[in-house]
Amino acid sequence: MEYIWAFLVGGFLCFIGQILMDIFKLTAIHVMSFFVVLGSVLDGFGLYEKLIDFAGAGVTVPVTSLGYALQHGVMEEAEQTGLIGLGLGTFNLTSAGISSAILFGFLAALVFKPKG
Repeated sequence: MEYIWAFLVGGFLCFIGQILMDIFKLTAIHVMSFFVVLGSVLDGFGLYEKLIDFAGAGVTVPVTSLGYALQHGVMEEAEQTGLIGLGLGTFNLTSAGISSAILFGFLAALVFKPKG
């Protein structure tokens, strides 16, 4: 049952993204930004943890989890260190993902030629 809920909730997020692109003519970066902000807002209201418990990988794999991780890291670090935590917490939970994206992007740029 866990896989079914993950599939349905993750599919619903993809469905929303596709609707935003097809009907409202938003670009992919607009939709990605929307989902990052949505994940952050849901975590701010304490709803994203409940959604993770319910849908598992259906909400931790899509881009909404980036907004959740950024918001969650900032809030945890701000509670511990105060105002400086707003800057430090941003990379607390997301540093591995950001570093991986930079590394693999660099490696892909070395291997493949861009179209001219």
